[in-house]
Amino acid sequence: MGKKQGKEAKRGAHTYDDGGDLDAGVEVPAHPDTFTLDTLVASVRASRYLQVLIGLTLAGFLLRFYNLGGNSLWLDEASTLTFARQSLIGIWESTAGGEFNPPLFYWLEHGMLLFGASEFVLRFLPALLGVLTIPVIYLIGTEFRDRNVGLIAAALLTFSPFHIFYSQEARAYAPMLFLFSLALLFYVRASRSDDVRSWVLFGVFSAVSFWMHFYAIVPVAVLILHALVTRAGGVLSDPRSARNLALSVVAFVVASLPLLIVTVNLFMVRTSSAPTFGIQGLDVIYQTLLQISGFSDLILTLFVILFVIGVAYTWRKDRNGALLLVFMMVLPLAASLVLSSRMPMIPRYLIYLLPVYFIGIAAAYPALYALVRDRRAVYAVVAAVFLISTPFLSTYYTTPQKTDWRGFSTDLAGMTGETDLVVVLPPYMAQPLDYYYNNATDGTLELGATTGEDLAAIRGMHPGRQTFYVVTSDIFAANPTGDAVTWLEGNTEFAGQHTGIFLFRSA
Repeated sequence: MGKKQGKEAKRGAHTYDDGGDLDAGVEVPAHPDTFTLDTLVASVRASRYLQVLIGLTLAGFLLRFYNLGGNSLWLDEASTLTFARQSLIGIWESTAGGEFNPPLFYWLEHGMLLFGASEFVLRFLPALLGVLTIPVIYLIGTEFRDRNVGLIAAALLTFSPFHIFYSQEARAYAPMLFLFSLALLFYVRASRSDDVRSWVLFGVFSAVSFWMHFYAIVPVAVLILHALVTRAGGVLSDPRSARNLALSVVAFVVASLPLLIVTVNLFMVRTSSAPTFGIQGLDVIYQTLLQISGFSDLILTLFVILFVIGVAYTWRKDRNGALLLVFMMVLPLAASLVLSSRMPMIPRYLIYLLPVYFIGIAAAYPALYALVRDRRAVYAVVAAVFLISTPFLSTYYTTPQKTDWRGFSTDLAGMTGETDLVVVLPPYMAQPLDYYYNNATDGTLELGATTGEDLAAIRGMHPGRQTFYVVTSDIFAANPTGDAVTWLEGNTEFAGQHTGIFLFRSA
């Protein structure tokens, strides 16, 4: 991705295209001075790539918006609602005071509350930005290599079970991926052309993605490291050649300075003790690759092989591009492995790996084309991507994908009566419970508990009252000693389980 490549990119040509051009021989309409609907229609009619991309985007829309409100809110989504209901200043104060998520997504959801607080409304922005990420991935793949790679990468994202799931969750993961994908797009453009505008936009979108989710700083740092490594020779001979890169870093720091200050304090708190939840050790790498590959060991094996082939093919003609693929996959996984012993690590935090992972897989396409020598093979690859996702899609919309607090609350309301106690363990689980269950209407008293001592105190304060204990596996993170579960085993009787929610009743 050096100067020679930059000049070719400016002329609109790619350094190579060994996958067969679907639009070869098709007459491309001249670009008029003014943009109209007619010129747009003409461009779409003349480009098979645009036609397939539009089809993928529409499919992505259906997959991400269908049954969007079907699953009940789980803890983290209910927490989103809790923070979004604060004032804009209050949201920032919560982040500065210790909330381990930046304020941008909560600010956006605060605005969405104008349309209500239903599951659909809370998940609307992630679903929409999840759909818009599809054409962005296409553009990244096109810039990185060619339109075939862009199209295959877009198809992989369209039917990605991992991306569909988090596009239907009221959390910042899909929105962060959209913003980071824009940053990655401008980074690839800047690396090829050294254009000031692209470098600045890379810095700006990197900052905005960081405001969306703290973990965005990891891939941003990797991209800056990649730029330093690949430009080291030129910078040493002429330090002024690093001016545009430095400008992007300045843009990032200026746009995110308040959050950077807060992040340092939060990081110290987060790593001050061993985590009580999340994944540790090598399982972080395995689980992350497994989930972003579609929750299948067979597909994981296939994708990793294709990614390695894609890196090898890229290395032959674009070593800096191959290094980008390797840096962006290896370094974040290695960092996550190291950090997992000091802070919670969950695969969804690494959702930013998707564009690079899928582009690396798509970059193996020339190997297939070399065997068949038929430019229509790209259609077969897109169809294959859809087919390997069908086992997931066949059950995804018909079975609960999240903890079913809606169904549990209905069952609980049918068992409790006036003056009964409802004790929630740990107490913060009251957020999703109270979204569906109204103890005022039911005439019950709702309390929270974390330890066995808390439970004993509640029984002492309300002797003889019928008590229902609502428990989730989170109690093991909130109460690592396990004395709360020990108390329940000795003083209550098991009353049933609904998805991941356990109900106990006073003996």
